[in-house]
Amino acid sequence: MSGRAMNKKNHIQTLLLIAGPFLLSACDAPPTQVPLDSAPLAGAAIGAPFTLTDQSGKSRSSSEWEGGYQLVYFGYTSCPDICTPDTQNLMAGLKLFEQSEPKLAAKIQPLFITIDPQRDTPQVLAQFVRAFHPRLIGLTGTPEKIAAVTKSYAIYASRVEGSRPDAYLMSHSQTPYLLGPGNKPLALMPVDDPKTEANEGRPQAVVAELTKWLR
Repeated sequence: MSGRAMNKKNHIQTLLLIAGPFLLSACDAPPTQVPLDSAPLAGAAIGAPFTLTDQSGKSRSSSEWEGGYQLVYFGYTSCPDICTPDTQNLMAGLKLFEQSEPKLAAKIQPLFITIDPQRDTPQVLAQFVRAFHPRLIGLTGTPEKIAAVTKSYAIYASRVEGSRPDAYLMSHSQTPYLLGPGNKPLALMPVDDPKTEANEGRPQAVVAELTKWLR
């Protein structure tokens, strides 16, 4: 090997030795996080304090979770084709996030708030939520309390009469929220992403959104 080639090789090795620690630190650096005040729903007048009843019959207040994050879905257990797959996608996404980011995932409280308190008793909610995630809390209350909560979260819900008094449906908005500290709204969760086929890819879309906003 010529002296010129040897000098070039030594120069490259020296550069690698100097730059090596910086290259490693750059690879290990966390991805750039988006400021919370730039979240799509930041500053929106969505949500208000509430007290409802969970699936065990216990009174629960929204103040319990204001120090962390919340995944909030409004639906009803008798929903024929929307609420079950939406809840499944949300909770599947949360489970994936728990595997990759267990400490951050522990800050999230998932909530299923019924819009059909007449049929969704605590007992009915208990059977429903346990099918999706062990930490999912189902919430119900008097019609007046549920009406107040849905209004504060800008949720549309209307009863559609069926062939029998107990066979009605509920027409409602499909609006899963991610709330941040202080119960402040951050973003809508992509449980019904039109870019994915059927339910494929939607849990991963939930993970991507959680990764973007959780600290």
